[in-house]
Amino acid sequence: MRITFCCADTKPEPWLAALRRALPQADVSLWHSGAPAADYAVVWAPPQVFFDEQPQLKAAFNIGAGVDALLALKVPAHTRLVRLDDAGMSVQMAEYVCHALIRHTREFDAYEADTRAQNWSFRKPLDRADFPVGVLGLGVLGARVAQAVAQFEFPVLGWSRSAKHMAGVQCFSGAQELKQFLSKTRVLVNLLPLTPETENILNRDTLSQLQSGAYLINVARGRHLVEEDLLALLDSGHVAGATLDVFRTEPLPAGHPFWTHPRITVTPHTSARTLRSESIAQIVGKMQAMERGEPVAGVVDLVRGY
Repeated sequence: MRITFCCADTKPEPWLAALRRALPQADVSLWHSGAPAADYAVVWAPPQVFFDEQPQLKAAFNIGAGVDALLALKVPAHTRLVRLDDAGMSVQMAEYVCHALIRHTREFDAYEADTRAQNWSFRKPLDRADFPVGVLGLGVLGARVAQAVAQFEFPVLGWSRSAKHMAGVQCFSGAQELKQFLSKTRVLVNLLPLTPETENILNRDTLSQLQSGAYLINVARGRHLVEEDLLALLDSGHVAGATLDVFRTEPLPAGHPFWTHPRITVTPHTSARTLRSESIAQIVGKMQAMERGEPVAGVVDLVRGY
């Protein structure tokens, strides 16, 4: 078995060493233009030339949850694209979202400002029932987030493309139920995959359908959000604030209004990082299953885009 590694912005040596330990019988190497043909690839944001030169690949394993960068490329028809099911990301995502949610509903930003001013302040506790949390996207990550939020006794709603049922979560599905989902939501958490249908879904129209004083937590993709629409709704007061981990341009450019807006919290795409050991264990297991002719989870549906 020959495996090639082509991951942008990723230090290759630890991955190569770990793959060699897990598959000592395999030939594992770092890809370069003109490299030998491989059976499998481990990738993140590879260039088009990678697939042009590796038309025989059985599968390419993406080391992140999002596959939008791969779908923008021309991939050989017989090469299966396989995404990570979880690999330690869902618990990180749940931590991040719960932190952002509780920071907002407990008014910790205001307390922090007061303590910096040496002001011993008190605010009346807010009622969780007044902050229904809507999770947009109920895949592996979204489901874990919804379950985690429910543990803090917030009302939890979920929306997905197809119908799903989750204990403790009021579920909505399909375009026909999106408006109802939004109207019942005050804190919106976006965990949708990025597809042509979901790009720009967080816009003036959809965000205006949220309850007054809404709060946005975007941990999916920057291209889901129409940035100027969010700024306008913050200015109008309909949206009270936002925690944003992903952006249309990353790193977020110097001088971008998100950096200094008093009601926006910015983090550098760190809500759920790929954990190498968990990812390699999962990828290796799937490669071995494929070699045995067995089905594997996480194969990307090119029609749906995830």
